[in-house]
Amino acid sequence: AALLNLTRKRGAASYAHTLQNIPETQVTTLENGLRVASEESHQPTCTVGVFIEAGSRYEDAKTNGAGFFVEHLAFKGTKKRPGSAFEKEVESLGAHLNGYTSREQTAFYIKAFSKDMPKVVELLSDIVQNCALEDSQIEKERGIILQELKEMDSNLTDVTFDYLHATAYQGTALAHTVEGTTENIKKLTRADLASYVDIHFKAPRMVLAAAGGISHRELVDAAKQHFTGASFAYKEKGSVPDLPRCRFTGSEIRARDDGLPLAHIALAVEGPGWADPDNVVLNVANAIIGRYDRTFGGGKNQSSRLAALAVEHKLCHSFEPFNTSYSDTGLFGFHFVSDPLSIDDMMFCAQGEWMRLCTSATESEVTRAKNYLRNAMVAQVDGTTRVCENIGSHLLHYGRRIPLEEWDARISAVDAKMVRDVCSKYIYDKCPAIAAVGPIEQLLDYNRIRSSMYWIRL
Repeated sequence: AALLNLTRKRGAASYAHTLQNIPETQVTTLENGLRVASEESHQPTCTVGVFIEAGSRYEDAKTNGAGFFVEHLAFKGTKKRPGSAFEKEVESLGAHLNGYTSREQTAFYIKAFSKDMPKVVELLSDIVQNCALEDSQIEKERGIILQELKEMDSNLTDVTFDYLHATAYQGTALAHTVEGTTENIKKLTRADLASYVDIHFKAPRMVLAAAGGISHRELVDAAKQHFTGASFAYKEKGSVPDLPRCRFTGSEIRARDDGLPLAHIALAVEGPGWADPDNVVLNVANAIIGRYDRTFGGGKNQSSRLAALAVEHKLCHSFEPFNTSYSDTGLFGFHFVSDPLSIDDMMFCAQGEWMRLCTSATESEVTRAKNYLRNAMVAQVDGTTRVCENIGSHLLHYGRRIPLEEWDARISAVDAKMVRDVCSKYIYDKCPAIAAVGPIEQLLDYNRIRSSMYWIRL
């Protein structure tokens, strides 16, 4: 017994020690509005990235896909380093370069040796200030992107979530896909892409983030030296368009195709934006629901009630809850993949689990869910790339890097009553958005699904 107690105490101390000993995130704002943030650690490598407040939400119907197109072209040469010279210079450092575009964020980052940090900063500044956008490269990448769009159509999970955004935010910018439409990719010109860069790649909308064996002072000095071009002369956000407003709509999209073997269903209600404290409680609620795939072990003995039901009654091949947040709104829901004849039963059980969260969530399952979230939270400090992305995203979303100790305190404050109250606020008797793809004949009428968003209680 003494040995067991010792082991438990050592584990608890290790967790607390981890939270308390994470290096402080240092943030410096340059005169042009560029935020420079870093977390220094004793590692031989570092990851440096530029995170930009730009994405498909900032595009209109005619320019949708421009940001994704620019991301493809960013590594194909700059005005200083034409053609393949840019890629060769990155490779000569033994570095790894990558980037991504989402609905509200664009990022370019490089992982390299810590001693090469000043050169990495120069390369990143060259990408965002001097992207060549050569006509020959544009035509080459146009064909590549069109091929990617065809391949994306075969990923039914991504297709389902694009449909979910399209119906939940219909008529607004959040309804756009990140990649754009085939028609737009065929029509976008160099002028369209250059205009997108000129409008959105501005210093006040950017964060230069770094993690690893680097000095914050040296990072700031490198930023002052290289992020000084004409495009960074703006000091105020007013020089670019404001964030377009998006309104959630309870509605549905059904893309029936009986030739497909499995049905993909996503159901969501409107969730809170990034900075809303309700997000922590909803993440605890999602941890209670859990996730399941037929490849998992555990069978009927899994802690997730919905997973146990899925195993016992063979309701689905997989399911996963999600809480997708944006600046001022979000999608809170679940997605499942099932056989055509199991759709109704799976939807019934999933909505029943939602109602149980609203009415009878227990302290024991809340405690389990909080431990799951803590484990996921600590995983964020694993590797310089994850830390760098965490820093950049936090500064864009919250205006500061939220320490893990603060996240832990927020998670610890959640109890069963908070879960019931917050879930009732967002789920109970709300109109959901639904997206369904595949052999979905058995998916009930929208009004029937809507009627399961509350329980008649006497």
